[in-house]
Amino acid sequence: MKLAICPGSFDPVTYGHLDIIRRSAGLVDKLIVAAFLNPTKHYMFTTEERIAMLKETTKDIPNVEVDAFDGLLNEYAAKKNCHLLIRGLRAFSDFEYEFQRALMIKRIDPTLETAFFMTDGRYSYLSSTGVRELAHFNGDVTSMVPPFVQEMIKRKVNSIKK
Repeated sequence: MKLAICPGSFDPVTYGHLDIIRRSAGLVDKLIVAAFLNPTKHYMFTTEERIAMLKETTKDIPNVEVDAFDGLLNEYAAKKNCHLLIRGLRAFSDFEYEFQRALMIKRIDPTLETAFFMTDGRYSYLSSTGVRELAHFNGDVTSMVPPFVQEMIKRKVNSIKK
């Protein structure tokens, strides 16, 4: 079975993420979309909320499994008996960062391969950080995230501002 892991923070899930997830899921038998907890990041959404967003927005992709992990990606991949990582790229600046990460992972575990997917050009400007910032100031994110995620963002922003 061809298995891959698509790791990310998904804080929140954007149409850019979903583009990468859909396209990569079409190339493997099973795709694990794994939300990770990075202790250096300040998340808008809890791990449980990010998992809920991922499950709802990928429910129509039958070979996608949603999971979460903390710790080292190579250790998580080993637990899943997976040797292929999927990473999305928007711009050249993403490539430089992801390339360095891929080389580090390869150094730690030579059995792990990383495949890079360029996002559809419609989403090349899109980032979770940008969506969070825009939403914080009540900007319109309808073209950036699915309706379920829009509702979660609206509730979160309203609860933060109270």
